[in-house]
Amino acid sequence: MLFSRRLPSLAYEGDSMPSFKRRRVDFVDPSTALAHDGFAILRNAVRADLIARLADLCDAVPGAGIRNLFDVVPEAREVARAEPIRAALRRILGSRIALTRAILFDKQGAANWSVPWHQDTVIAVERKVDTPGFGPWSIKQGVTHVTPPARVLESMLTVRVHLDDADATNGALSILPRTHTRGILDDDHIRDLRDSIEPVLCECRAGDALLMRPLLLHASARSTSPRRRRVIHLEYGTSRLPGKLQWARA
Repeated sequence: MLFSRRLPSLAYEGDSMPSFKRRRVDFVDPSTALAHDGFAILRNAVRADLIARLADLCDAVPGAGIRNLFDVVPEAREVARAEPIRAALRRILGSRIALTRAILFDKQGAANWSVPWHQDTVIAVERKVDTPGFGPWSIKQGVTHVTPPARVLESMLTVRVHLDDADATNGALSILPRTHTRGILDDDHIRDLRDSIEPVLCECRAGDALLMRPLLLHASARSTSPRRRRVIHLEYGTSRLPGKLQWARA
């Protein structure tokens, strides 16, 4: 599984999602929405012709997707150069940023899964350097990963570019708004928030980009549709890591 944290005890019963709000989110200033809710959606962030070309190229990637996407599909780097995304990154994170991970998620009939409510709590680094507050460590497809202090995750931004339309039937992401400011949560706190906050389904069209903070609680259900749900997942870091730790470069 490609997600950074799995919480089997919090999985849905069956393959269905709980009730949720459908929200059309069109932000003039995504930084305001991110600060308030922990997410924003950029409509038509990537040109339709580039999305179509990348969808064709990603057909060659087997299974549920792949880490190190740029090594397999170098053309996918063009997504990160799309001006609407670059402009949003400058406004939200400033000019000194590092693109640390690029992952393809491909939810389809042959590779279908649900993910319970979780936070993304690991980062990719160049190599292991024992550092106070960082750990545990792991290696995923040759890349070193580690759980950092919450302050590092709070400074990061995830950009999810959709290669296909995503809705309730094919596993679009759901989020719990305003849960991104609570630090790294344990299972009990996640359960309490799941039970007390109404989820929002982030319906997206091909070419839309979902921007979110890694500590925002999010989940997705199994697809019940024959349509694929392919997403290019990009992670950006800003703060300089302590000591000799260095961000991995996607």
